[in-house]
Amino acid sequence: MTEAIIEAKNVSKNLGSGAGQVTALKDVNLSLRGGELTMLMGPSGSGKTTLLSVLGCMLAPTSGMVQVCGISSEGANVEQLATLRREHVGFVFQQYHLFPTLTAAENVQLALDLRGERGTKAKSRSFDALAKLGLAQKILSYPRELSGGEQQRVAIARAIVSDPSAILADEPTAALDGVNGQAIMRILASIAKASGRGVLVVTHDSRLTSFANRIIYIEDGRLVGEEIVNAGTPKLLTAASGR
Repeated sequence: MTEAIIEAKNVSKNLGSGAGQVTALKDVNLSLRGGELTMLMGPSGSGKTTLLSVLGCMLAPTSGMVQVCGISSEGANVEQLATLRREHVGFVFQQYHLFPTLTAAENVQLALDLRGERGTKAKSRSFDALAKLGLAQKILSYPRELSGGEQQRVAIARAIVSDPSAILADEPTAALDGVNGQAIMRILASIAKASGRGVLVVTHDSRLTSFANRIIYIEDGRLVGEEIVNAGTPKLLTAASGR
């Protein structure tokens, strides 16, 4: 079994306060392992995004503990959680979150700026990350000049440029058509396999399950099942695959 990069131990999370308080996560135990793409699936409101936010140290759990590369988030303040995120986790979102006035390379380089890496070396690293995703000819393009699939690849390049141990993706294909959605999933699966990173993808789309090594199911804030899907080479989903 590969080493756990992120672990949640008996994690619960309350949102809101007073009469409006809800328990979004209930005693969650989860390990995100290196070299695997793990898919988190469940109905709307089941706690998928909240769990991703807790695992990525954007939210602190109400109780329980998260460990990132062996470092516990227990008792961490806002600044310490930000350090854990910055050093170990890359994020990919549904809506890309690219700055419209920055080029593709400048958007990617932002992730290095946050780590205090600037200048020629940072620029070269951002170019390399884009080239790995087939965007070498688009480094000076602005988001408005890119297709949806290209914008999401820029977002993935930004997530991987600082060489994080884990990639957390929240509905990364939801704004894309089927062909581009499959291309993005193929990239994420390849990142996990080739680099040994742990990749967690939140999705509601059951057509994408063949890209996963594991599927974890969540309902009403509780993990209710786990399925081993594909322990070998990630394969492209086709109509003939039946899933």
